[in-house]
Amino acid sequence: MIPQTVAVVGGGTMGAGIVHVFLNAGSRVVLAEADAERAAAGVRNVEASLRKAEERGKLADTTDALLARLSTVDKLVDLPADTELAVEAVPENLDLKRTVLGQIADTCPQAVLASNTSSLSITELAVGLPGERVIGMHFFNPVPVQVLVELVHHAGVSADVAARVRAWSEALGKTVIEVRDAPGFATSRLGVAVGLEAIRMVEEGVASPEDIDTGMRLGYGWPMGPLRLTDLVGLDVRLSIAEHLARELGDRFTPPQLMRDMVARGELGRKTGQGFFTW
Repeated sequence: MIPQTVAVVGGGTMGAGIVHVFLNAGSRVVLAEADAERAAAGVRNVEASLRKAEERGKLADTTDALLARLSTVDKLVDLPADTELAVEAVPENLDLKRTVLGQIADTCPQAVLASNTSSLSITELAVGLPGERVIGMHFFNPVPVQVLVELVHHAGVSADVAARVRAWSEALGKTVIEVRDAPGFATSRLGVAVGLEAIRMVEEGVASPEDIDTGMRLGYGWPMGPLRLTDLVGLDVRLSIAEHLARELGDRFTPPQLMRDMVARGELGRKTGQGFFTW
């Protein structure tokens, strides 16, 4: 039910979380990064995530035992040829993601090629690749805690690949939703729409970030308000997604000027210590 060998490309917040859940499920994981220094930083991210989970009693084994199944490479050509699943978690850039998936496709001829993109077209990502092996596998942050995985199908993906990825996701303890490839899929399209409107409300002085978020938590049962969630995801990441959705779906996704100004000032949310909230 779990792939024996998993490759994860990118050791940032999302990549480290994906490594974490596959290690905890019993897979051997290879983390690929651009150079040895970034690979080492990625391993530190994974270790920090695992140790936090171990303190809460959420690991299947000790952190050290799980880390023994983790290795790194700084060249995609060094990924194991027997990789069953490769998940890219690199920045939201279509050309970069397509290049990464293409190199994995050549090196790992049997691997399912999964993208963790939250908004880019899987159909476009699959151009020039063995499309029957390409699928969207959208995890949510923080990956070890969030139970949702959004699987995104394009017209060329094989039924076998789709079924295997669903089974693997469920074996991780995740709940799966399946959506057709469309701009923003289901979750980003709705989540970004609400987040942008919340930012416009701050911009217009309708209410404070705290009160907007409290209203959505207590009035609508959201576990986290849209502005705190924007801080968690990163304003720069959400700005990039909004710009993509505006190009694809129209002006209703045009980013507010306040969002652009905050990104220009480096107020990106939790990762910089300041966004709509101080972290």
